[in-house]
Amino acid sequence: MESEMLPAASALAAYGRENAQLTGSAILLVDDKPELLNSLHQLVTLHGYQAEKALGGREALDKLSRKAYDVVLLDLIMPGVSGHDVLDYAAKQNLECKIIVVSGDVKHALHCGAFDFIKKPYEAGELISTMETALRQRRLELQNVDMEEQLRESESLHRFIVNSSPDLVYMLDRNGCFTFLNDRVESLLGYRKDELIGRHYSEIIDDDYIEVARNVFNERRTGNRAVINVEMRLKSRLRSRGMHFPHTQSVWMELSAMGVYTNPKERTRKNFTGTYGTARDISERKEAEEVINFQAYHDLLTHLPNRALLKDRLSLAIAQARRNKRKLAVMFLDLDRFKVVNDTLGHSIGDRLLKAVANRLQSCLRQGDTLSRFGGDEFTLLLPEVRTRDDVVVIATKILDRLNTPFLIDGHELFVGASIGIAMYPEAGDSGEALIQNSDIAMYQVKGRSKNGYQFFSEEMNHQYSTRLSLERELRNALTRDELVVYYQPQVALGSGVITGVEALVRWQHPRQGLLGPEAFLPLAEETGIIVQLDEAVQRQAFADVARWREQGFETLRLSVNLSAQQLEQDNFVNRFLGHVQMAGLDPESLKLEITENTLMRDLEIIIPKLRELRRQGARIAIDDFGTGYSSLSYLQQFPIHTLKIDRSFVSDIRAEEGDASIIDAIVAMARGLKLDLIAEGVENRTQLRYLSTQGCREVQGFFFSRPVPARQMTDLLNRNGYRELVLAETTNSAATV
Repeated sequence: MESEMLPAASALAAYGRENAQLTGSAILLVDDKPELLNSLHQLVTLHGYQAEKALGGREALDKLSRKAYDVVLLDLIMPGVSGHDVLDYAAKQNLECKIIVVSGDVKHALHCGAFDFIKKPYEAGELISTMETALRQRRLELQNVDMEEQLRESESLHRFIVNSSPDLVYMLDRNGCFTFLNDRVESLLGYRKDELIGRHYSEIIDDDYIEVARNVFNERRTGNRAVINVEMRLKSRLRSRGMHFPHTQSVWMELSAMGVYTNPKERTRKNFTGTYGTARDISERKEAEEVINFQAYHDLLTHLPNRALLKDRLSLAIAQARRNKRKLAVMFLDLDRFKVVNDTLGHSIGDRLLKAVANRLQSCLRQGDTLSRFGGDEFTLLLPEVRTRDDVVVIATKILDRLNTPFLIDGHELFVGASIGIAMYPEAGDSGEALIQNSDIAMYQVKGRSKNGYQFFSEEMNHQYSTRLSLERELRNALTRDELVVYYQPQVALGSGVITGVEALVRWQHPRQGLLGPEAFLPLAEETGIIVQLDEAVQRQAFADVARWREQGFETLRLSVNLSAQQLEQDNFVNRFLGHVQMAGLDPESLKLEITENTLMRDLEIIIPKLRELRRQGARIAIDDFGTGYSSLSYLQQFPIHTLKIDRSFVSDIRAEEGDASIIDAIVAMARGLKLDLIAEGVENRTQLRYLSTQGCREVQGFFFSRPVPARQMTDLLNRNGYRELVLAETTNSAATV
């Protein structure tokens, strides 16, 4: 009977063997962008999983209608059939799959029926961990369904011969003492039959279930009216098998009982002889239910309450505060510098750091407060029963003080701070959703200011947040409506006045606000990840325009385009970028790729090999805004760069009365020593032009020649054959002066 003696923790043990069990699961990946879909597919398959791809929402609906999936990784923002439409379809069809939203806008994903969400750009480890959590929960649900089905089927086998039954079978006399027990009692409860025969049933009942047991073991009814399927805990001498059960020496059993009479046709008190019953071990089912319930309401890494449990407790706290006319507070806490630790030391150290942070945060709370992990390195605190803001300030200050003490993990001394946003009920919102959202808004105010502090929410912040959301939505629409236009600024050779190249610069033709410069929307694009789509849109248009100009006779014209860090960090960046170049009919030799010092230093191991490959293909690399970043001069010799671009802030420092600019002198000397080309931007007057010419700067650009102009006007400038007379006049004048 080995199969009947499995440990009560076998369900949890099976849960621990997920690598062998989960890889056969049915997984569907949904995104409308082929490159992102392929990247996600490569990530999932790299971890041993088989997954199907759906390019867009319509294909996803088609696949969901024909096949059952365990997990769906879904992008929300898709043209045509959106991710929200897919979520609605899954809800209407009662699909059992777990849907994980993988998108840039995930604020309301859980309210739309998603199991969980990952915000783009995502971390590979977090995505795989979230997917595996969903697969485990799905598997446990299936196991639970199977287990319940098996239990229902096994009820028809109650006529088995008593001693061969997998259940405990017992009989009591009219006083409730055991008169018979089958052999199963020893393997289930650890008692020998002779120890219990003649003893009252209460000796094996868990103390918490004595009252329930009286109704079962004193049963006098028979037939359909008899007691069946009552769950209770019986005392056991065996080692406790449940990880989460509060009892250490008891086991879950499902009991049934009926009265026994000497004459079944005359059921009277006089001919009642006792009770017959069975008890079935349901520990495995209870353990599975316990695990499912724990996963549903707790974060598996920190064992803290998750969003779902926080929402329940917050709703209850708001109801109590409203009834008692009291205040409560919600804190939204985001760790500072956690990403640096995670990226530098790995996810294992990062996970241990999150556990340590959770333990410290819990030590700062009062009894009745709730700390939950909201996701990633974000935590949410519910503080019911607060009298004034001062009460909340005490806790916030205590948290910041505790986190200022370094964490020692695996020999590493780690420092993290926290940005804390606070929303008070009722002034900052009268619903749980509003309080969480407003505390999140306040937290971002701290992030934007200096980090490692706290901030209470105010209505002014809500207006700023709404404006930002509106701008983000409009910017996303601008990409689909072709509202982004490319302007060009000529780059002029000082030796000849010829236009040697053009720099592509983006502008937004806003339907209401008119033409917007990059400072109005590029910071938001970088923060939200829209910058990658924006970069590609600008580059494709610029490639097409320059290809047309080269066909019109300007064969040597070079295009300068800016590359953002997010675009460079994409796994398939080089192939995708060169593909767009080839599609436009250009050669990489006609391109100059401009990147800032900060971008170059952001992730050397990822970015430098890509730049070397682009240089090998013929493209030239320039450091934009040189001198304003943080690169070490020793690195310059190792980087695959051709050109230093002097930042406009240094050019603007050139004054006629001073005659020189020491920083520019240093940059020029450095470029000569490293044999790099120089180009200066922001040239606005003759003094600046003359000085740069005397220093040997070969190329310049700026308002002195032309502001950035649309493609049509750029065509006119090219046809005018550049600025030969202007440049010659100024440089000749400069030489004569020298």
